[in-house]
Amino acid sequence: MRRIEFWKQQLIGFLFHAESDDWLALLRFGLGFQVVLYCLSVGKDWTDLLAGNGGLISRNLSETILALESPLIPRVGWIVAIGSRFGLSEENILSIVWYCLFAAGCFLLLGLFSRAAAIATWFLHLAAVKSADLLSYGMDNLTTIGLFYVMLSPLPDRFSLDWIWRKSRPQDGQQLGFWRRVLQIHLCFIYFFGGIAKATGPGWWDGSNLWRVLIRPPFNLIDPHTLLPWKFVFPAVGISIIVLEIAYPVFIWPRQTRTLWLVLICAMHLGIALTMGMYLFGLVMLILNLAAFGPGVLWHQRKALADASFAGSMDRSPNN
Repeated sequence: MRRIEFWKQQLIGFLFHAESDDWLALLRFGLGFQVVLYCLSVGKDWTDLLAGNGGLISRNLSETILALESPLIPRVGWIVAIGSRFGLSEENILSIVWYCLFAAGCFLLLGLFSRAAAIATWFLHLAAVKSADLLSYGMDNLTTIGLFYVMLSPLPDRFSLDWIWRKSRPQDGQQLGFWRRVLQIHLCFIYFFGGIAKATGPGWWDGSNLWRVLIRPPFNLIDPHTLLPWKFVFPAVGISIIVLEIAYPVFIWPRQTRTLWLVLICAMHLGIALTMGMYLFGLVMLILNLAAFGPGVLWHQRKALADASFAGSMDRSPNN
């Protein structure tokens, strides 16, 4: 019984270690910025992406497939149906959705009405991504995942306008620690299974997947003639990516290796962004990794007190 009680206390201590809100401030600000950039990047094509009929791919087709998975997943069709009852055209409704998502992202970035902004941003982003599911990719899903954690975490953080102007102080150090820990574990699963998936085929071992990606539009930012003399490096890079991802859950936890692994992972995503033009994907992965493992490792963070208030001095947390 003593051994069971010991491991129970260890698990509770691991999951509910009191934290500062440094990580949440970074996650909130970063994802707010991410959503604003996302809205600006798709603004001109927004109607074509989400049109019920006549767009790039019909929204009705995507939502029909989505309904087979679950009727409860948010979708733009719900909003269009409500707006049509008030005599609004589909084009006007889609424009309103874009402006609402952009505004919610701005509020989240600033930390103004943080909880409402987080919920609205998560709902509208998820609805847009799922209604255009046939055209979405990993960046969209990872942004939604990050927004989910922001929405559930104890907002506001002390860097938000809610904290500074509205004097809102609903803080809980243990809840902050719990949601950061869940985000950390989630990232470990994402990288581990992503690495396993890459390792099952020959394309990453011999570098052919890297070659095909780098010469295929719209990712061919580097001229193939420039890449050709470096073809012998591709297998080594591909194997390194597999090792980085599969070993992520092993080396990201010990403090002796965490800094190195975090820097390598961030360098990998920065390289993807710069060589392939996947800027939003690179940005969201940097945000998630730095929020999950950066505070207390790459920079100092304030020490969380047991009563959920925060110490004024800057200190490294030994258990984050």
